[in-house]
Amino acid sequence: MRNYFDDIVKNISQIIRFDSSEAPAKEGMPFGQGAADCLEFYLALASFLGFKTTNYDNYVGEVTFGSGEEFAVLAHLDVVPAGSGWTHEPFGGEIDVKNRKIWGRGAMDDKGPAIIALYALKALRDEGFRPSRKIKLILGCNEESGWACIDHYNKVAHMPDEGISPDADFPVIYAEKGIMHIKAFFPLKANFSGLKGGDRVNMVCDYCEVEAPFDESKAKNAGLVAEGGKIISRGKSAHGSTPDKGKNAILPVLEYLGLDDVATLLFKEKFGLAGLKDETGELTLSPDVIEQSEDGIYVTCDIRYPATFTQAQIEDIVKKCGVKYEIVHAQAPLYNDKNSKLITTLLGVYNEVCGTDMQPLAIGGGTYARALKYGAAFGPEEEGEESTIHQANEYITFDKIQKCFDIYKLALERLTK
Repeated sequence: MRNYFDDIVKNISQIIRFDSSEAPAKEGMPFGQGAADCLEFYLALASFLGFKTTNYDNYVGEVTFGSGEEFAVLAHLDVVPAGSGWTHEPFGGEIDVKNRKIWGRGAMDDKGPAIIALYALKALRDEGFRPSRKIKLILGCNEESGWACIDHYNKVAHMPDEGISPDADFPVIYAEKGIMHIKAFFPLKANFSGLKGGDRVNMVCDYCEVEAPFDESKAKNAGLVAEGGKIISRGKSAHGSTPDKGKNAILPVLEYLGLDDVATLLFKEKFGLAGLKDETGELTLSPDVIEQSEDGIYVTCDIRYPATFTQAQIEDIVKKCGVKYEIVHAQAPLYNDKNSKLITTLLGVYNEVCGTDMQPLAIGGGTYARALKYGAAFGPEEEGEESTIHQANEYITFDKIQKCFDIYKLALERLTK
């Protein structure tokens, strides 16, 4: 690792500096300038390190090593918007030697792991390892907001059947909950205007504002403030799959406006889905984007449902609430046999490197592992760590870089020898 560590740190810092959150498309740049430039940087680095690279129309990139039956490593270079509350520059790529961290959006999700995986391949090749399978390191640019990158890849290239995605948790993920993003409409005669909040449906809303009559005592009790003629609510962002780790800024505004029925349906009853669970966990619902129209309000919600349920079952329950809605995005659950070769190999690698005796996990997050017939998310987060993914002041530690490098290198060797 000592031969690669400094270069990994330097390149994680540099790739963070690209604001690769989705932006308006330009000619030849379907997700905007930042995402295209970020992909160009990564592929140029991989080419410099001696690997064959392909850029598929700035939707997705590919780095290959070896030949034979294909094995995928699926990572993404796009990020969610920076959001608010940062004390470090979100796209600064600050290397904090004293605290042994690199700060910036994408450090853990997913630029840091993408760079580490590339250097794991380099280390294997430098040691003379020749895989019996063709390793395809695939870099998407639209994971956070639609997966158009994967759709495009499937049209112009061949997706391997098996692989990993370094975009979730260790020791290994055997199941991922189903995902539904629904946009619900509530017809209201409002005595307020300009109600809006939230950046992305998969980020807990950390800012909401409205123009309404100001009641100082009521606002203070709700934790709201008046600024520039608006009533402002500030919360704490988190990943949409773990809303309990954030503080949703929409709820206090709904309660202040007297929209208790809407608040109850969204935050307590969860469209009648509250309490639904199985071995892979309990359903979560996070109302993350709100906007007002002339005839009411629209609220876009992130729903993560247990992996043994189907989308049809979830819809049947939601429909009983009588709320008008549309599905804006959906992904079926992922469910692997815990005793499959892929899961047991990855679990064994993690426990061997870390000296632990962990068991496979199920999560609410949705990763590129779903794009494979046999896929598993594999790191980088671990139980007990502070998570800053989709939050302000995201960072990756030097120790995490070292550990991920050791784990990914051994896993790729074991799975492709």
